[in-house]
Amino acid sequence: MLAGIELSAAENEFVAIVGPTGCGKSTLFHILAGLVMPTAGAVHLDGRDITGSTGNVAYMMQKDLLLDWRRVLDNVALGPELAGEPRAAARARAKALLPVFGLDGFDDFYPSALSGGMRQRAALMRTFLCNKSLLLLDEPFSSLDALTRAGLHEWLQKVCADFPRTVLLITHDPEEAVLLADRIYVLTRRPATVKGIVEVDLPRPRDHDTVGDPRFAELKRRVLDLVWEERSE
Repeated sequence: MLAGIELSAAENEFVAIVGPTGCGKSTLFHILAGLVMPTAGAVHLDGRDITGSTGNVAYMMQKDLLLDWRRVLDNVALGPELAGEPRAAARARAKALLPVFGLDGFDDFYPSALSGGMRQRAALMRTFLCNKSLLLLDEPFSSLDALTRAGLHEWLQKVCADFPRTVLLITHDPEEAVLLADRIYVLTRRPATVKGIVEVDLPRPRDHDTVGDPRFAELKRRVLDLVWEERSE
């Protein structure tokens, strides 16, 4: 349940959303993707009202949702195919980008043969190939071990630099939010509204060394303070 949430993202901005479990973060994404109709308010993208309309954003949910019976190349090309792109063209475009997404040589593999990190790369590649200006990422790294997650954080920043998109990321990890985002919205408990906004002015790219920067620690503390204030109220 949501209560008067207002948030915005500029072109090619990376925005993270942090909030208590069950506050409505995924519901918010469902509304942005047009899968749920809000009882009030509107969703605008590039000046257009897209409230209740699907097909305007690329949405990666928590699970990778790769199709076990399709090889990697066919999985990552699925989004463009569903959008109406000819299968041969979608596969050719996808194959050319496999090296960028760390999947070179794995085009004929089935998902069951991939590591967790590689499955997430494939799912993210499928999301990017949808060619939408807005990407919704719902806790894409939450199921991964710390080392794999750290590697994907650095890799995602490079991909976003090479293929600019506006990104909204849901995460429960304040450190992940500060590492990846330009701006962080912290939500309240259900019904969710905006508790506070933290601007992240750290230079990019951000890596393992950034975590040791005192400025990083301060930003993380500000996010944690907002989260803990909400939990203690």
